[in-house]
Amino acid sequence: MEQRVNLKFLVKLLKTFTEAYAMLKKVYANEYLSRTRVFEWFKRFKEERETTEDHPCPGRPSTSKTDDNIEKIGKLIREDRRRSMRGLAEITGIDKEYVRQILHESFNVRKVCAKLVPKLLTPEQKESRVNCADILNNITLIQAC
Repeated sequence: MEQRVNLKFLVKLLKTFTEAYAMLKKVYANEYLSRTRVFEWFKRFKEERETTEDHPCPGRPSTSKTDDNIEKIGKLIREDRRRSMRGLAEITGIDKEYVRQILHESFNVRKVCAKLVPKLLTPEQKESRVNCADILNNITLIQAC
């Protein structure tokens, strides 16, 4: 937003696109807008546009990643981790891609062999696995005797 305001100022000073882009690059170092974006906004300001805000995008706003939908999906995967993403999408009425995003971002799970599993083990789960491995080792040693 700040860069747009500065670009608008440079247009009012009758700077060329190349000069304006070079100045933005110099001032903002690694955080400047891409050349394409600068050109688009430069052109808009040249055409007497006053606002630096984006126009609202047409179309329906995204309503699939709501807290209610996240809760529904969470309840469903806790009931049965073998549910497919397609099945979750059909039950909830949410697009399959949004279901995948919710599972990945909100629950940190991924699909492995038709089962949703956590990506990383928690410290408690790691400790439990170590304990199980120790018990299995002890059983194996006892049976060997």
